[in-house]
Amino acid sequence: MADNKLRWGLLSTARINRALIPPIRASARGELAAVASRDLAKAEAYANEWNIPKAYGSYEALLAANVDVIYISLPNGLHAEWAVKCVEAGKHVLVEKPFALTVADVDKMADAARRTGKVMAEAFMYRHHPQTLKAKELVESGAIGEALLVRASFTFNLTRAVDVRLDPTLGGGSLWDVGCYPISLVQYIFDGPPVEVVGWQKPDSTGVDGSFVGQLRYSGDKFAQFDCGLRVPFRAHAEIVGREGAMTLTQPFKPDATSKLILRRNDADEVVPVAERQLYEGEVEDMHDAILNDKPPRVSLAESRGHIAAIVALYESAQTGKPVRLA
Repeated sequence: MADNKLRWGLLSTARINRALIPPIRASARGELAAVASRDLAKAEAYANEWNIPKAYGSYEALLAANVDVIYISLPNGLHAEWAVKCVEAGKHVLVEKPFALTVADVDKMADAARRTGKVMAEAFMYRHHPQTLKAKELVESGAIGEALLVRASFTFNLTRAVDVRLDPTLGGGSLWDVGCYPISLVQYIFDGPPVEVVGWQKPDSTGVDGSFVGQLRYSGDKFAQFDCGLRVPFRAHAEIVGREGAMTLTQPFKPDATSKLILRRNDADEVVPVAERQLYEGEVEDMHDAILNDKPPRVSLAESRGHIAAIVALYESAQTGKPVRLA
């Protein structure tokens, strides 16, 4: 760690990297040091485009390089393998959502993090944004009474014919890609995973779920409903309903300056002020806090396990046509 700054490495040249590069560079505690691809020429071209000091032609080379923390932006099906390899190589690791594709893989990843003492966290950027934190604060303060129902949607139209999100062998599909956001929001509001789920999917021609609709039951007679999709126009919306009021988040998963958090009580709406923050800044600073100050990551490994357990159960329900109870 040079000059008290954490050196970051990017494991892949995925498009999502461009969202994380600015907040890493803007942080007083981080610097972007390296990028890796399985193609050295591709890594060098990417490093030149983004002014990254080091480029490596293999993922293994990045693990052996002089970096402190690695951001994994690989296809979903590769997250677990490389997260374990990162911490075993002595690197902290931020894993792009979804954390893994099976609960068994999550347990292997968590075990590796504990064995090595390295920080490992799932990259849900919206969970660090002031809007999300304010919504949770309002729920906990009783602003809407006891929270009973969460409804959420996240869809967009994926127009590219070739995309890893359309590849079933790499963990493609709408539920893994965008449905994981409503799943994580509901778990955050209700403080844990559901006890039972029901899911329905519309298969895409590529073999993944092009759209998915699900319902989740939580202890204490609390419920959630969500839909997600890759083949319809962009939609992002969330509503949290309580005994004494409700909240609407107009942009729950990619909040920006136009987003609104609307609190409804006594048949009147109030727009709740929310501090502005660059969307991906929070997850970068959360990693810095965890590594430098021993602060637990905001998205815990137990929470990530709940995300994956719920998604796996939803897929099982969609395939069997039956409700699925979680262990």
